[in-house]
Amino acid sequence: SGRHRVPRGSARLLAPVGDPQKVICVGLNYHDHCREQAAKVPREPLIFSKFPSAISGPFDDIVHPQDTSVGTRCVPPPGTAPGTALPAPLSPQELDWEVELAAVIGKRGRHIEEAAALEHVLGYTVANDVSARDWQMRRNGRQWLLGKTFDTFCPLGPAIVTREAVPDVHNLWIRCSVNGQRMQDSNTQHLIFGVPALVAWVSR
Repeated sequence: SGRHRVPRGSARLLAPVGDPQKVICVGLNYHDHCREQAAKVPREPLIFSKFPSAISGPFDDIVHPQDTSVGTRCVPPPGTAPGTALPAPLSPQELDWEVELAAVIGKRGRHIEEAAALEHVLGYTVANDVSARDWQMRRNGRQWLLGKTFDTFCPLGPAIVTREAVPDVHNLWIRCSVNGQRMQDSNTQHLIFGVPALVAWVSR
């Protein structure tokens, strides 16, 4: 009827999945990402996790850890000619982002066969895999967990698209913009391990 509509700017969208039992993630799962990182293509899925408390709304602020650098840019002094090389940032960017396809599991299962795996998928949404690279790569014994699971490090949403509404989950554009600048532009056709294979793998 339209009588109960509210302006978008006056509403805060929450994550479409609020408190799941598990948030299971896969690292280095795009061929193009492996090439960018000069990393070998994994022979098996690289599984890590985030705490459910890391989940936040799709447009919520990301709160960075107190001692993790978000990077400092060198501002060119007045009168600097265009194209002039600038010094390196004063501090490196340790807070990082990665857009991800998230599969929402709607049906329990163990030892799921790959051919039946999509029967357990309710639908799909967008996730931002936020990382504190200092904690991930240099601290905590280089275990990934702490660097991946600070509060607000898993924005989700804004909506779940049902499995039936997605003709081909392995042909979806996936993009990320930071402050209006396009930083990632890929497609799920570049996945190393597809959704059915991953559902089967983690259900073992």
